[in-house]
Amino acid sequence: MKLLVTNDDGINSVFFHELVHALKAAGHELYVVAPLLEQSWTGAAKTRHRLVQSTKADHGFGCPTWTVDGTPSDCVNIAIAHLLPKKTGAAGPVQTTCVEGVVSGINVGFNCTLGFILASGTVCAALEGVLHGLPAIAFSQDVSVKVYNDLKDHGGQPGAELTATLKVSAAHAARLAGELLPQTPPHGFTVHNINFPFPCRADTTVKGTVPAHFFVPGLFSAPDADGRHKLIWTQGHDVSPPEPLTDLKCLESGRISHTVLDYRKLGR
Repeated sequence: MKLLVTNDDGINSVFFHELVHALKAAGHELYVVAPLLEQSWTGAAKTRHRLVQSTKADHGFGCPTWTVDGTPSDCVNIAIAHLLPKKTGAAGPVQTTCVEGVVSGINVGFNCTLGFILASGTVCAALEGVLHGLPAIAFSQDVSVKVYNDLKDHGGQPGAELTATLKVSAAHAARLAGELLPQTPPHGFTVHNINFPFPCRADTTVKGTVPAHFFVPGLFSAPDADGRHKLIWTQGHDVSPPEPLTDLKCLESGRISHTVLDYRKLGR
C-alpha cells in the first residue's frame, strides 16, 4: 500500500524509526511526515496562533520525508493538502491524495482507556487521516514506569530488552497494517487502535478489545510559589465492568490489544 506515516514523539524517535523500517521491509510505499519535536498528549489539536513550517528532510528512510514544527494532526493535514503527490484527474479534498491509508506510531507508552485515547497525539493523527476519508491505524508500545524512566534518562535510546520487544512489535505492526487497512472501507470514520504489551513476542496473540473505563484525576501538581503546575503521571482508576475485554486488561494479560474506534457511534 501507499501509506502516510507519522507519530507524536517526533521524527527522531527510535520507536518511529523501527516502524518505518518494518513497513518498508513489508513492501509498503511510504511517505513520512512527522513532528519536528515531541508532541505527546496534544490530542487532535491544530496549531492556530502561529505559522507552521514544513521542511523536506532526510532521515535515512529511503522515502520522501518531511518534518512539521506542529502537532501530529498538523502533519497529516498539511501532508495530504500540500506535500504528498496527487491522484491524476482526482477531484475534491478527500479523493486527491495518492496514499491509501495513514499509519501513526509507534508511540512510547500505551494509548488505551477512555482516559488517554482522546488525549493521544498518536491516535488523533490517525483520526486526522480518517477525517480525510482514509483508513487509519495507530500503534503504541506499553512500557513499565522503570523502562520509561530509563528511556528518558538515556536520551530516548532503548536498552536491550526494550529494543528486542520494539523490533517484534514493529514487525507485528507492519503485518497488521497490511491486513487491517485494506479491509477498512474509506470514508468509514474508523481508527484501528493497536497497543503492544511489554514484553512482546513473535507469537503474542491479538485480541479484540474495548476502551477501559478509566478515571485520570490529579494530572497536575500543586502550585509552586509562582502558581505554576507541572504535569505528572498518575496510575488512574479502572472502573470497567468484567466484560467485554478491555484494552488495559488485554495488555496486562500480555496480549496485543486491537480496539476499533468507530467515531460514527459517538453520541449514540
